[in-house]
Amino acid sequence: MAETTISTANRVKQWDSTFFNEYVRSNRFKRYMGASENAIIQMNENLSKKKGDAITIPLVGSLDDTSYNTGSTDLVGNEKALPNDGHQISIGVVRDATVVNVEEEQASPINIRNAGRTALKTLAMRHMRNDIIAAMHSINGTVYGSATETAKDAWLTDNADRVLFGAALANNAANDHSAALATVDATNDVLTGDIVSLHKRMVQTANNVNSDGIRPYIYGEDNETFVLFVPSMAFRDLRAWMVANNYWENAMQRAKSNPLFSGPNSIEWDGVVVREIPELPVLSGVGAGAINVAPCYMCGAQALAVAWALRTKSTMRKEDDYGFKHGVGFMELRGIDKVQYGQGGSDAKDWGMGTLYVAGVADA
Repeated sequence: MAETTISTANRVKQWDSTFFNEYVRSNRFKRYMGASENAIIQMNENLSKKKGDAITIPLVGSLDDTSYNTGSTDLVGNEKALPNDGHQISIGVVRDATVVNVEEEQASPINIRNAGRTALKTLAMRHMRNDIIAAMHSINGTVYGSATETAKDAWLTDNADRVLFGAALANNAANDHSAALATVDATNDVLTGDIVSLHKRMVQTANNVNSDGIRPYIYGEDNETFVLFVPSMAFRDLRAWMVANNYWENAMQRAKSNPLFSGPNSIEWDGVVVREIPELPVLSGVGAGAINVAPCYMCGAQALAVAWALRTKSTMRKEDDYGFKHGVGFMELRGIDKVQYGQGGSDAKDWGMGTLYVAGVADA
């Protein structure tokens, strides 16, 4: 009797599917990703079924509600144009690998190839996380650190209705980005619930093509929320503010599950989920008195988009050097962008995101 054995090719396919699911699930942003237009980070896999090196996310604005026809006035000839645009995401290759030779594999007490697979899964997650973070703070498609001061000023001019510096709208120094950052101080501009509420009101009233502000994430029948992603230093300050004002002590049960003791990585305040992302960087020495400034990101629906042309798959290096070396890796084809209305134009606006700059002073 001959028993069936599973071929190497089929084992690799099994690994491919599991690997993709684990890697996205491990991503800190996973819970905010989805395929619908309601998702904060919209995922699109259309290019996995078609050929192409870019995909366009359609954006539809609201109809103007400042006027309407009354009585017997003809509608013919008085129709309203539906504002629409599209944000194009370019696709590129992301891949990495590790290799081991037979001698080292024999010397190891662990299955080094499986260990390499686990390490690559973690690395893939970090690549995606880092690309999402870079997209959040990009300036009209350019990585923040590579953008010129002129480009930053132009971006701020177009997005002044959704960008807040510290605790006051007046801190925006005539749309001069570096001058506005220099107004952020370590006393008045640490992250508090009041600043979160102020920024929420800004994005709710921001001008998004005749709309009533940036569209929030909607859950249930009509519950609305925004998510504010913040670096650890800003989250520390908000938590300290909550404790100092006894908000958790007075508003929640007095038990070990109270956030006062449990050390949460998210705080709910005024309809905003404030989520700590430790990997979010701060801007060194740009605030008042050369303090560090922490960029934070108030996100509604379609704030960012991820486009896949090829799901993450494992790759294997064929045995070489007469079977002495073995390699495992991963590869994907994807692109990640902050979604903009009027992308590439002189008046491009961040479609589903507001940016907040607060003090990010390091721990003493």
